[in-house]
Amino acid sequence: MYTIKFNFEQKGLTPVILENVAPGQSLLEVALDNNIELHHNCGMVCACSTCHLYMEKGDEFVPEITDKEEDFIDRARNPRINSRLGCQCFLGECEKGFIEVTLPDQSMIHGD
Repeated sequence: MYTIKFNFEQKGLTPVILENVAPGQSLLEVALDNNIELHHNCGMVCACSTCHLYMEKGDEFVPEITDKEEDFIDRARNPRINSRLGCQCFLGECEKGFIEVTLPDQSMIHGD
């Protein structure tokens, strides 16, 4: 099970901490299931960059970045060394894990 902290670059939003998050789902799915806005134009198939996020802690709990994901991150707004796509960050099996991500300002993204 995971504890996941979502930070936001968008002004006026306070961090959200989710506890007891089950493995097997993506960070995008976790966000959407908890009413956290994270755009996803391509329908979660790694064909755009709208679910771009910054992985602050816990990258060891998700699969390594693929060449395809890296190509789309290059198209994202303000990519950084810790950029990932939420649709590609599936939570691995783990007894107790902590992940912290920061979501770019969603008001600056055109999408879902």
